Parts: sequence; C-alpha cells; structure tokens
Amino acid sequence: MDDTAFVSVAGSVDADDFSLEGHRRIFTRMLDLSVRAEKIDRVTLANELMRYNQLESVGGLTYLISLDDGLPQIYNLDSYIRIVREKSMLRRMIMAAQATIDKCLIGEESADQILATTEESLLKLGEAQSTTTLVSPRQVIETFEGGINAFLDPSKRIKGTTTGYLKLDEMTGGFRPGELIILAARPAMGKTALALNIGQHVSMNPKGSRAVAVFSLEMSNESLLTRMICAEARVDQTKFREGYLNGDERRRLQMGTANIVEAPIFIDDSAGSNLMDIHAKLRRLKAEQDLGLVIVDYLQLMTVRGKSENRTQEISTLSRGLKLLSKELKVPFLVLSQLSRAPEQRPGDHRPQLSDLRESGSIEQDADMVMFVFREEYYKRDDESLRGKAEVILAKQRNGPTGTAKLAFLHQYTKFENLMEDVGGDLAE
Repeated sequence: MDDTAFVSVAGSVDADDFSLEGHRRIFTRMLDLSVRAEKIDRVTLANELMRYNQLESVGGLTYLISLDDGLPQIYNLDSYIRIVREKSMLRRMIMAAQATIDKCLIGEESADQILATTEESLLKLGEAQSTTTLVSPRQVIETFEGGINAFLDPSKRIKGTTTGYLKLDEMTGGFRPGELIILAARPAMGKTALALNIGQHVSMNPKGSRAVAVFSLEMSNESLLTRMICAEARVDQTKFREGYLNGDERRRLQMGTANIVEAPIFIDDSAGSNLMDIHAKLRRLKAEQDLGLVIVDYLQLMTVRGKSENRTQEISTLSRGLKLLSKELKVPFLVLSQLSRAPEQRPGDHRPQLSDLRESGSIEQDADMVMFVFREEYYKRDDESLRGKAEVILAKQRNGPTGTAKLAFLHQYTKFENLMEDVGGDLAE
C-alpha cells in the first residue's frame, strides 16, 4: 500500500515475527528490495519471489494481490507493529515452555541444567523485546546519575567500585558498572590473591560494603576461604595448614574468620562453569543483594555449550559473553586470565605485554581494562632488594591512562598492600 512505510516496519519487526512461513518469505523478499533501494509493489515483489522460486509456495500472484483486501489506511502503523510483536512474543514463550516440558519428560539433563537453560531462553526473549533507540545529548544528561551538575563536575560524579589500592584507584577511578576488567599473569605471580584481596575490600569496605560473587574454576571453596581468612587475620598460611599457631595468631584468626563470615562474599567452585550457569546464578544473586563485583578465576577454564571450531573461537565467545553480561547486570567483572610463555622467553625485561594474552586477541578487544601482575623477584630470586615488590601494570584502559601501580606483596599471607609512601604511614608487618 505504501512502501515508504517499510523502513519503519523493518526497524521493529523481522521475518520470524510472522507466524506463517509464506509471510516470512514475503517479508524477507521485501527486505531484499528495500536494501537495494528498489520500489516495493506487487509486481516487484512477485518478481523477487520468482527469483528465489518462492512465488508459488506463498500462494502466487493472486495471494499477493489479496493481502491488502479490506485493510484500512495506514494511520495507526505503530499499533499494528505492536500487535505483531506481542503475538510473536507469546508464540516464542509457548515454544520455550514446550521445550522445557520436553526436557523434563525426557530427563536427560539434571533439574539445575534445565532450570538454567529455561532462565537463559526466557531472558533472551526479554532482551529481544526491548528496543534501544537513539538518544539526544539532552536525554543523556537528563538520565545521568547525579544530573547535569555531576555530569559537568568530575568531583561530584558517582565513583566506581574502589579496589582498596590507592594508586590503582587513582589511575582507574575504580571499577565501573558494565566494565570487563582482565587481570592476567604468569602462574605464581599472585593474580588470584590480588583478585581476592580486591573482593575482600569491596565486601568489607567500612564506607559501604557491597556483595561480591567469586566463581572459582580452579580452587575449592575451602582453599579460597583459607586464603581470605589468613589474609584478613595476617596469619602465615603455611603455619595455619600445619597447625603451629601461637595464642595471638589464633586470636587474630578467630577475629578474621568472624569478619569474613559477616561479609557478603558468595563463592561458587563448580568445575567447568559456562556463561549460562554464571548468568543464571548472578541474576538470582543480584535480585537479593547489592552486587558490586564479580570475579571469575579463570577464563581459560570456562567451557562453551555446543561445538566450536577451535579453542581461540571459544575464548572469543567467552570474553564477548562476559562483556555483554557485565553490561546487562551493570556490574564490573574482574576476570582472571593466563598468559603465554612469551614473558619468560623474552630476554631482559620479563614484564608482560598485551600480545602475551593467551589464546585470543579478542580478550584485549573486549576488555575495558587489561591489568598484569608482575613480581620481578620471581625471575631474580637472589636479589633480596626485590623481595616483596610487586607491580600492577595497567596495559589498557578504555577510559583512562595506562601506567604502573606499585604494591607490596606479603608472601606469608599471600596479600597485596599499599606501599607506605602511598598511605603516608608505616607498612605494618
């Protein structure tokens, strides 16, 4: 009736929104004509269908002519589009529910797996229903948290989640909602320790604690809890494991345990977790808690549902999925990653580089921040002057500077701390 209206329709409806296969084919061919900037009418549409040998399958030219019989003038197109989309959504919900019923009856998967799959499919339906429109500068400022004054005055802007490390916070402004932060290092550099230290600070910050979710694909719940308690109590882990503790250490351990128990830290040590599992668990947690940080340890141990051509493609899928998940939940994701052996094979300076990220360049592409943990004492063990010195190298930051934040590493507690010159006092041992 009016092919100039097709642009409006094509931006809101796709072929799958129609229930009849014939109508899906007709709409797809109309879309092809629109892309080529050709006029859409009965003749051009019939010709396009003939090119794909689909004209007879949709009912022939007679059916095309009959499509607009009895239709009113297109004055209320938005309402018609809304009706089509709503009916399409109802059909998809029916299909998702039927698929869930079939899985329950067959019983090949566990109840938890079926629940996670159902939540994921319904969530995707919700995402498909929401449409993001273009916004003007005025709308951006009006919806900015804190209003125009906060937008124009950096000192009044809502700060990101602090890490507890002053130099790192100074460089990054904290971890912001929707950011994917990659923390990478060679084995034994302390990346898990640093991530847990940051998580403890977020969950126990006296200025305002927030919940932290830790997905550990490498260590058990007990091992992670032991690390956190010993770091909080400043008790030597080796002495703790062997049981040689004096009275003062036992007292500190009890106090540290009490602090950790009260902190909103939630740990999941499921082996082989995938995006669907993490997504479902985080959605439930976020509904109950003020979620401030998600830690994943570590990326290369995650799995992808379905088949992938190679491991590089799997890692690309995972890094992109984690980035989208952080944006959807509006929570920063601190994701740990392995590095290749390139830093160790590099003569002279062993500091890692972005090119050392293992298995996929898409990690660097998807991340808002890439940080490396580096301790030179690992390579120069005879040099006592390097003992306890650590660097967090900020190699990439989408919205800020790069550089290096120097920290102290307390071996016996596997704990990173600010240097005394950063806090203006003595570093307690």
